[in-house]
Amino acid sequence: MNIITSAFPQRRMRRMRKHEFSRRLMSENRLTVNDLIYPMFILEGTQRSEKVASMPGVERYSIDLLLKEAAELVELGIPLIALFPVTPADKKSLMAEEAYNPDGLVQRGVRELKNAFPQLGVMTDIALDPFTTHGQDGIIDDTGYILNDITTEILVKQALSHAEAGADIVAPSDMMDGRIGEIRKALEAAGHVNTQIMAYSAKYSSNYYGPFRDAVGSAGNLKGGNKHSYQMDPANSDEALHEVALDIQEGADMVMVKPGMPYLDIVHRVKTELAVPTFAYQVSGEYAMHMAAIQNGWLAEKAIVMESLLCFKRAGADGVLTYFAKRAAQWLKEEK
Repeated sequence: MNIITSAFPQRRMRRMRKHEFSRRLMSENRLTVNDLIYPMFILEGTQRSEKVASMPGVERYSIDLLLKEAAELVELGIPLIALFPVTPADKKSLMAEEAYNPDGLVQRGVRELKNAFPQLGVMTDIALDPFTTHGQDGIIDDTGYILNDITTEILVKQALSHAEAGADIVAPSDMMDGRIGEIRKALEAAGHVNTQIMAYSAKYSSNYYGPFRDAVGSAGNLKGGNKHSYQMDPANSDEALHEVALDIQEGADMVMVKPGMPYLDIVHRVKTELAVPTFAYQVSGEYAMHMAAIQNGWLAEKAIVMESLLCFKRAGADGVLTYFAKRAAQWLKEEK
C-alpha cells in the first residue's frame, strides 16, 4: 500500500469526516442483511420454547415455533440460518448414533424448513458433541483421547443424513483431520453434488464457547474437560492457514474462523492470503459479554452491535454467524 503524503494543512484528514454525506461516500465497508447468518437452537416437542439463561434474548424452539421464527427471518431477508440441536439425555451415547438418525431432530427440522421456506438457506452443524454422553466432538478411547478416523466415519453418516433431509450447507465443526475430503466424496457418491460444505477450518480451543454449551446441553457432559487435542491453540496463526488450505483442497466451498472478534487477525489472513470465501462466528461468549454490558447500561445496544459486525467486514469476512442477526436485520430494514 502506497501512502500519499502531504503536509498539513494541505491535507486535513478530518475534512472528509465533517459531513455525513462525505463520510458515507468514502465508507470502505458496509454491512447488509446479506452478510448475516442466524444460529438457532431447536428442541423436541411442540409449542415449546426455553430461554438460554447465559444468552439473554436467545431461545430454544420446538420445530413448530422454529417455523414461525423462520417466517420472520424470510421477511427480513436473512439468507441463511444454522441449526443446533438440544439432544435429550436418553438419546446420547458413546457412539453418537442419534447424530445420523434420519428421523432425528435436526433432520426433521431441515425437512420442515425446506418444505415451508425453500428460499431460506439451511445450514447444519456436523459434529458429535450434542450426541455424546461425554460432550466431546468425537469417539473416545479408554484414555479419553478423541479417535480421528472412527469419528470421521460417523461424521460422514451425519452429513449424508442432513443432505438427504435437504440441508443446503453442511458445516463440519469437529476439527478432525481429513473429514472434509471424506464428506465430500460421500456427498458426490450419493448424488448430493450441490450440497455445500462450510468447513470450520480454524476453530480454536477457546473459552468463549461456554454459553453455547449450556444452550445445547453439552456443558454438563463435558464436566470441565477441554478440547485441546483437536481444536486449535489460540497462540497459533500460521497453523490456521494450513488448516484452511487443507480443507479447501479436500472440497470445502467456504471456511469458518471461530471465535470471531478475538480472532479478526485470522479472518484477515485467511481472506487476504488464501482468497477463499471466508466466514466468522461471533460466538456465544462474545454475545453474552455484549448483552451483559448492554443490560447494565454500559454500552448502547444498536451502536455497539452494528459496530462489532462491521468490524468483521473490515477484517475481510464475507459473512458473520451471529446471534444478533435478527436484530441487525431489523435495524437495517428500518434504515432503508
